Amino acid sequence: MELLRAVLQPSINEEIRGVFNKYMKFFQKAAINVRDNVGEEVDPEQLIQETCRSCLEQAKLLFSDGKKVIPRLPHEQAVPKRARQMDEELNRRGSPVPKKRKGRPPGQSLANDRGVSGMAAWKLKVSEPVRRDGPKWDPSRLTETTTFVLGSRANKALGMGGTRGRLYIKHPHLFKYAADPQDKHWLAEQQHMRATGGKMAYLLIEEDIRDLAASDDYRDSVDLKLEELKPFIPPAWMTEKMQKYMETLRNGGDLLTLPLEGPPEP
Repeated sequence: MELLRAVLQPSINEEIRGVFNKYMKFFQKAAINVRDNVGEEVDPEQLIQETCRSCLEQAKLLFSDGKKVIPRLPHEQAVPKRARQMDEELNRRGSPVPKKRKGRPPGQSLANDRGVSGMAAWKLKVSEPVRRDGPKWDPSRLTETTTFVLGSRANKALGMGGTRGRLYIKHPHLFKYAADPQDKHWLAEQQHMRATGGKMAYLLIEEDIRDLAASDDYRDSVDLKLEELKPFIPPAWMTEKMQKYMETLRNGGDLLTLPLEGPPEP
C-alpha cells in the first residue's frame, strides 16, 4: 500500500493544489483584510499558509478511526486553552461563571467597528463576479512566443514593493497561472526563480502588466520599475497547460478537471 501511495502521491498532491487554488482568492482577500485591520506587521502569505495547513489537518478527520485526536495548530488552540484555564480557576475558587454582559467592553468600540466594516466590505467584494471574457481571455493569444513574468516581479514592477498578493487583489481580472511542481522545476533550472518548495509561484502575461503600467493608475507613479519584470518564454508544453487553464476558467469550469501533464518524455 505504501508503494502504491508513493506512486500516486504526485497526482494526489496536484489535485489537492487544484482544490486550494479554487479557494485561494478567498484566503488572499481575508488575509489582506486582516493585515489592513491589524497592521503591517501581519504577513498575509504566512496567514494563508497557516490556514491551508489547518485545512489539511482538519481534512484528516475524514479518515479518523474515531480514537485518535487530530492535533490542532498552535494558533487554533490558544484561545480554547485560555478559556479552559479561566474555567478551572473559577471552579477552584468556587466562583460562579460570570454572565456575559450586553454591550461592548470599554476601548473596543472603534476596533470592532473597523473590523466589522472591513469584513462587510470584503464580503461585498467577494460577491462581485470576476469577468473572464474578451480578447485578454482568449486562449489563442497564448502562443509559443508569448512572454510571461513572475507575479512577484510584476508586483515590484508596478510599485507595490514586497506586499505579496496585492496585485491579485487589486486586479482580479488578470490572468494568472499557478505554477505546478514541474513548472517550478523548469523555472528554477532556467534561473527565473529560486527553488521554493511548496511556496506558490504565479505566472502572468507580460503584455497585461505593461498595459496596466500604461494606465492612469500607474503611468505617472515614481515607483514604476518595469525593468524588474525580467520576461521569459516558457516551453511549449507549459504554454499548452496555460491555454487549457485559461479555457477552463473562461468557461467557468472546475480547475480539478485539468489534465495532469508535464514535459514530454525525452
